[in-house]
Amino acid sequence: MDTEHSAITEPVRRFEVFTGVGRRRTWSIEAKARIVAESLTSEDSVCAVARRHGLSPQQLFGWRRQARQSASRSAEKEAPLFVPAVVDAPALTARGRGPRRARRADAVSGMIELEIDGVTVRVGRGADVKTVVAVIRALKACP
Repeated sequence: MDTEHSAITEPVRRFEVFTGVGRRRTWSIEAKARIVAESLTSEDSVCAVARRHGLSPQQLFGWRRQARQSASRSAEKEAPLFVPAVVDAPALTARGRGPRRARRADAVSGMIELEIDGVTVRVGRGADVKTVVAVIRALKACP
C-alpha cells in the first residue's frame, strides 16, 4: 500500500478563484496608525489583530517598526530642552568664609543637581560617568 500523497494521486478537494484586477491593497496613513495603535493596546496578539484586519502578521510588524522609526526621527528633530542654571550664591561669597565655610564651598563646588519629574539627583565631583548616564536614562524612562 502506497502511503505517499501527491497532487497526482489525490483529487483536488478545494481551490479558490480570484477575480478582479488583483492589485495590492492600499491603506491610508490614518488606518495604519489606528491598526498599529490597536496592536499596541489590545490584549490580543499581533497575529490576531492582523488577521482581524486581513493583514499578514509580517505586514503589521513592519508598520509597527515604521511607526517606531518615525517617532524616533521626530523626537530627534525637536529642539533640546534647557533649564535655568542656578548658582548657590551664599556658598560662594567671601564674607564670613572661614576654614569650615571654605570646606563646605569646596564640597558643593562642581556638584550638579538634576530634577526630572519631581525626582532630584545630585551628582558630586568624581562621579562615574556611566553610572550617572544610567541613572538619568532610568529616570527619563519612568512614567
